[in-house]
Amino acid sequence: MIVDFRELGISEDLTGLLKKNGITVPTPVQEQSIQYIRSGRDLIAQAQTGTGKTLAFLLPLFEDIDISKDQIQVLIMTPTRELAIQIYDSFNTYGQFTDLKSCVVYGGVSQKPQEENLKRGVDILVATPGRLLDLMDQKIVNIEKIKILVLDEADRMLDMGFIHDVKKIIARTPAEKQTLFFSATMPPDIAKLAAKILKNPE
Repeated sequence: MIVDFRELGISEDLTGLLKKNGITVPTPVQEQSIQYIRSGRDLIAQAQTGTGKTLAFLLPLFEDIDISKDQIQVLIMTPTRELAIQIYDSFNTYGQFTDLKSCVVYGGVSQKPQEENLKRGVDILVATPGRLLDLMDQKIVNIEKIKILVLDEADRMLDMGFIHDVKKIIARTPAEKQTLFFSATMPPDIAKLAAKILKNPE
């Protein structure tokens, strides 16, 4: 049976926006992930790039994040600036019916504009590990009260040598949070990291 986005609890406004962009039926990773993310469960998902996993984690966030909190509530970590920008662009495309504010930070460019965006207040932060750690060490970013941590393309973060930065960042997040772990492959080091940071994941 084909499930539609309304059956997964996605609002009419958002479902209509998806249809306008040619998305009418959830992909397998969306169909399987959204219900568990909305239930508050930790999640581990193995899915290739291009299977719709960005919307698998963004859509439930649009429905469930509390906009009254004046703090970063969701941290999405991804290995490259291209992926970070892609997630941020998806947020801007599909998050237009929400009052959520997002910001993207990545290295290789001046941090000043990113800093200014952060000062305006952010609900969802999309970041590459190196720049995020720099901003945390400078006390510009505080992730100690996040509610949800998303690790996207975890295997690529390992391949690119970011795993130690990722571990340092995770150590500075609260113990009580929901963690969503997306990876195209599951090499032993990534499986070990997942086992360490996820609590009874789906």
